[in-house]
Amino acid sequence: MFLLSIVRARSGRLREIGNVIIRVYPNDHLPPHFHAVTPEREALIVMETRAVLRGALPRQARSAVLEWAEANQAAIAAEWNRINPRFPIA
Repeated sequence: MFLLSIVRARSGRLREIGNVIIRVYPNDHLPPHFHAVTPEREALIVMETRAVLRGALPRQARSAVLEWAEANQAAIAAEWNRINPRFPIA
């Protein structure tokens, strides 16, 4: 488990907004999504709809993450495809 944590810490980091880190994990499950992680919370956000699949973020952090995701859809999808080749986004 420790090795998995190290790999995840190095992979797929897209952006840091305040104390929120936005990342995509390798070999992750469907639907294609990204993780928004704060020191206290984590939310999984579906790429296509930007709906929260699981978890929660504080309102202000959620708004900032969703605004960034809207403007950076192609970068998120490219990173998903790079580290999740078995579930590519067309």
